[in-house]
Amino acid sequence: MSLPAASTRARSAILSRLRAAAPVELPAPDVAAYYADAGTSSPAAMRERFIAQARGWRAEVIETDAATWPNTLAAVLADKGVRRLMAGRDTALVDGLHAATQAPTLDWYDAPIETLKPVLFDTVDAGITTTLGGIADTGSLILWPDTREPRTLSLLPPLHIAVLREEDLQPTLYAAMRHRQWASALPTNALLVTGPSKTADIQRLLVYGAHGPRELVILLLRTEATA
Repeated sequence: MSLPAASTRARSAILSRLRAAAPVELPAPDVAAYYADAGTSSPAAMRERFIAQARGWRAEVIETDAATWPNTLAAVLADKGVRRLMAGRDTALVDGLHAATQAPTLDWYDAPIETLKPVLFDTVDAGITTTLGGIADTGSLILWPDTREPRTLSLLPPLHIAVLREEDLQPTLYAAMRHRQWASALPTNALLVTGPSKTADIQRLLVYGAHGPRELVILLLRTEATA
């Protein structure tokens, strides 16, 4: 159906005015300057903001320290009923894992995924990983999977336990990228993990564990010893 002549003339007039109008020049945003002017947070402020944000995304944050984290991990494993824990070999966690996992079975991610599929999908209750850092503004973890700790270690088990050092916290992702000098050595597979896996795609109902772990526990290793 064709438009009335008056409507056609009105549309043509509007389009003509739009074509004749001078384009608006918008300044390009200076992202670096924006974050540089944002200031820096104290370590204590960053820690508290990270904890608040992470818990807001339904992650459990447990404060511990470098000396006592194996005991903290053992308590978490007992509380969660973890019978089999999987970890990567040759990481900074190895010594602590031996001390913490006397009751649960400790499995190593040291074989191809084709071999480990039955264990990862059917019998492992939790996977534990190191972290590259944390982002205080969003409560996110930065993971850098490699051959020692593949992505599936934090993705497939129903519980992901992440060990984060307080000194690796940064206020923003931009600050973390600057701190780690990603411009000169961009990681091939950097991941941001914000809370456990969740989706609201089905009938707008928030469901946890649809695409990954249902639970996320963060062991935050304080710089100063905890009481």
